[in-house]
Amino acid sequence: MSLLVVGLSHRSAPVSVLERASLAADAQAKLLQDTLAAEPATEAAVLATCNRIELYADVDKFHAGVAELSTLLAQHSGVGLEELTPYLYVHYEDRAVHHLFSVACGLDSMVVGEGQILGQIKDALARGQELHTAGRLLNDLFQQALRVGKRAHSETGIDRAGQSLVSFGLQQLAAGADPALWAGGKRALVIGAGSMSSLAAATLARTGVAEIVVANRTRARADRLVEILQQGDDTAVRARAVEMSAVGDELTRADIVVSCTGSTGLVLTADALADALGVTLDAAPEAPAVTAVAPAPDDVDQHAAWVENGSAASAAHAGPATPRRVTVPAQSTGPVRLALLDLAMPRDIDGAAHRIAGVRLVDIESLADASADAPMAADVDRVRTIVSDEVAAFGAAQRAAHVAPTVVALRTMAADVVAGEIARLDGRLPDLDEKQRAEITQTVRRVVDKLLHAPTVRVKQLASEPGGAGYADALRELFDLDPQTVAAVSRADLNDPNRGRS
Repeated sequence: MSLLVVGLSHRSAPVSVLERASLAADAQAKLLQDTLAAEPATEAAVLATCNRIELYADVDKFHAGVAELSTLLAQHSGVGLEELTPYLYVHYEDRAVHHLFSVACGLDSMVVGEGQILGQIKDALARGQELHTAGRLLNDLFQQALRVGKRAHSETGIDRAGQSLVSFGLQQLAAGADPALWAGGKRALVIGAGSMSSLAAATLARTGVAEIVVANRTRARADRLVEILQQGDDTAVRARAVEMSAVGDELTRADIVVSCTGSTGLVLTADALADALGVTLDAAPEAPAVTAVAPAPDDVDQHAAWVENGSAASAAHAGPATPRRVTVPAQSTGPVRLALLDLAMPRDIDGAAHRIAGVRLVDIESLADASADAPMAADVDRVRTIVSDEVAAFGAAQRAAHVAPTVVALRTMAADVVAGEIARLDGRLPDLDEKQRAEITQTVRRVVDKLLHAPTVRVKQLASEPGGAGYADALRELFDLDPQTVAAVSRADLNDPNRGRS
């Protein structure tokens, strides 16, 4: 069995495609269940964030796995396979491990070094465990990814290489000014009470806004977020919760709006924003759009190469991807009366808001363009070294684990042989006293243990090296071990309730 990941992210696809391909929680659960029902996969996990959708699986057939996972992503995202395929990337075995570890460290984030991805990886693992789609491989992989991410943040300055998406978004709204000075004393409206909205509210509070109003479809969650904000020792922000029906009224008093909900439709239309500001939508002429060249994905195996050429070698030599052009609407000119930060995918705020005089809109797409030229800190190279080392260690541990059931089965067989011979000895020498019998039993066990020690230790060492998976098969052949016995050991290890818990 081998690890395979098929996905798309802000590096490979335009925001318009990511927006349409986003997966709600119930869709993610159905995707996992259908992946396990598919023939090539025995384990599955999905990592879905505002700027990436990735399906991880343990498969027994590479090409069949790529085709099946791609088809499932298309079916559940609602984007046709033919349209989705050019934006998909594929990573396999060690490359798949390297990709997830890089994601966990924030190297693949829209804003390099952001730490929120760790919580999203943790959620993906919890979902796989809850639905019983994550087995031994994916449990080990995702838990190790969390450890690698934490190590990168604790041992390097990767946090300084970038900022959280919220902080970076506020920086863009401030348009070059100090965000703390820009936001100081302002009133903020936060729409949504999930993890991203909570992070936004906490960031706004630390930035120095005077008041935060939280609106959410579930009032209890909004109340809870307000309670958390008011309990903070490092802020003195006023906070209150309102129903979603009060958003229109709150818009008339707000200076900053941050929205991140799970809605599939717009939460704030351009008309609603214009009404709140008391202007006509068409009052401000639409500024000409600006066409910018976004950077081509670096180190991305383009899925199209797999489909067209059908081999790993073809993807490896597919060459650099063509830079994609994105059209970013220019913002209206004049003083900013209302600053909007849309962190949702799909978007919460109507893109036509840029046509309203006095409105500045920053969304996922504009953040992607702005962060493309962000300077990389020297610590990024240190994190890359950590990732490479951890990938090698993970591979060695997995290969060693592959041979462990065979070693256990061998020792079990040896113990059975010893027990059988001692039973025969009892029949032949029934007059042995307990002390004599115990000494003979211990002597036979020591002989067997010494004979098995060197080969079992050596086979574990050899199995941890690249290409070492065949040593388990050799051990089974040499000692004529029953494959069903080895499989039973593997199942017992997999079903251990204490395994995979951190």
